[in-house]
Amino acid sequence: MLIKTIPVGQLMTNCYVVTDENTLDCAIIDPGDESGTILDYVEENKLHVKAIFLTHGHFDHQMGLPEVREETGAPVYVNRKDAFLPGEKPSSFKFGADDRVNFYKEGDTVKVGGLEFHVLETPGHSPGSVVLLCENAMFSGDTLFRDSCGRTDLEGGDMNVILTSLRRLASLEGEYEVYPGHMDTTTLSRERRFNYYMNYAANESGK
Repeated sequence: MLIKTIPVGQLMTNCYVVTDENTLDCAIIDPGDESGTILDYVEENKLHVKAIFLTHGHFDHQMGLPEVREETGAPVYVNRKDAFLPGEKPSSFKFGADDRVNFYKEGDTVKVGGLEFHVLETPGHSPGSVVLLCENAMFSGDTLFRDSCGRTDLEGGDMNVILTSLRRLASLEGEYEVYPGHMDTTTLSRERRFNYYMNYAANESGK
C-alpha cells in the first residue's frame, strides 16, 4: 500500500491517494481543493481511481470533488448524515439526484484493488464523520489530530459525542499510523499517551 499526502486549499486539508501497488487501483480521500494537483499525481503515476471517500462533508474536504469525480468517473462515498439532496435541509455535502453517490455506514467495507477500507462512524465534529481503517493505516478525518481533535462549535458538532468517538478509537486493538484531515501524521499509541482529549475521554469512561 502506497499513501500519498497532498495538502490542498487555504486550510491545508490533507488529501490522500491510497494505492494498491500491485494493481495501481487507488482511492482518493478528501479531495478538498486543487483538483488539478490531485489529478496530475494520478495521471503521472498511471493510477486507476476506483473510489472517492469523504471522511465528512465539510467544504474544505470536498471542494475539489466535482472535477475529480468528472475526470475519473469514480463513485463517491459519504455518510448519509453528512449529505443532503436538493430540497432537503442542508447538512454538509450537497449532491444531485443523478450523482454517483454511495452512502457508507458503520461496519461497511469498500474494496479498492486488494485493499479493504473499513468504516467506523465517529460523529462529533459532524454528524456523519467517519474514520477509515486500511491495513495499519487510520484515516481519521477531523475526528482525531496529532495532540488534538476536531472542533465541535460548527453546526452538528458536539463535544460529548466526539469524546465518545475518541474513546472508541483509543480502545481499538493494535497500532495504527494515523493520517488526519489536517496537520501532521501520528500514531494511535502516541495519541493514547499524549492527546489531552483522548485521555480525558478515557478517564471520563472510567469514572
